[in-house]
Amino acid sequence: MRAAFYTRLGAARDVLAVGEQPTPIPGPGEVRVRLSVSGVNPSDWKSRLGIGRVMTDPLIIPHSDGAGTIDMLGAGVSRRVGERVWIWNGQWKRAHGTAAEYIVVPERQAVALPENVSFAEGACLGIPALTALHAMRISGLREGQTVLIQGGAGSVARYAIQLAKLRGLRVITTISGDDKAAHARDAGADETINYRREDLGAPIKALTQGQGVDAVIELDLARNAAAYPSLLRPHGTVVVYGSSAAEAPLPGVWLMRSSITLRFFLVYELSEQDRAAAIDELTGLLKGGKLTHAIARQLPLADVAEAHEIVEQGSVIGHVVLDIA
Repeated sequence: MRAAFYTRLGAARDVLAVGEQPTPIPGPGEVRVRLSVSGVNPSDWKSRLGIGRVMTDPLIIPHSDGAGTIDMLGAGVSRRVGERVWIWNGQWKRAHGTAAEYIVVPERQAVALPENVSFAEGACLGIPALTALHAMRISGLREGQTVLIQGGAGSVARYAIQLAKLRGLRVITTISGDDKAAHARDAGADETINYRREDLGAPIKALTQGQGVDAVIELDLARNAAAYPSLLRPHGTVVVYGSSAAEAPLPGVWLMRSSITLRFFLVYELSEQDRAAAIDELTGLLKGGKLTHAIARQLPLADVAEAHEIVEQGSVIGHVVLDIA
């Protein structure tokens, strides 16, 4: 099979190659998926550079997200050949991800893809959509409350904004430019704040009559935690799904005095119960056409290095995916 791969860590154009690799065969409880599209996420280039991970195998086929069609069944599998599916955790704690013509995964990791959702859109679900869904599910937010979603033009944030509006929430989000503000508003954001032009505290207080927001959906704890005293109301919640540093300074005394709840999670490590609940909700939303998906660039597999560079540099707004078929 044709696949993208690397055998050492480093810059995209230095280490990524495209060539022939052995075609996998499913074992008991597994399915083989002929992939049509592979999704590229920030975690993919970070892994390639060795940020937060080590090279655990001599050859890595990258990417956790993807979509395609089941073409072979292992023993004991109740699925059917020809079923359209999307993949989660394709390359999490395993060497062979979705940047290939085929992938073998346990059948639970191949989720039925509704007919009204394209393969390119399906390749955006495993990390961005599930992260946003779980963040909203554990936020404790109720209809009529206000949420601050950090990084409103990001892939996770776009889904989080839509999910928040579907729950009847008021959404404030941070952005760094007019084009990103437009992107966030297109997803449904009520208010945008350019964090490069002004501190968040004053506009947040103005927008919430001095009370602060009910919750923050946080993509970078290390960078943003110091500002929480100016953003959150007492008994508010912060849901953290990412951080740019291994350790983050926290305003601990203020957090205690204000009875702030901190919730942490990593989308790769959701419990079976939490993941099943998120997938069930996501499937219903997809079937009902309730979510929009922003595909910024769709490149051929041969351009995998360029795709990694685009995501690493943040040079586009929206998802970057690779056509495999």
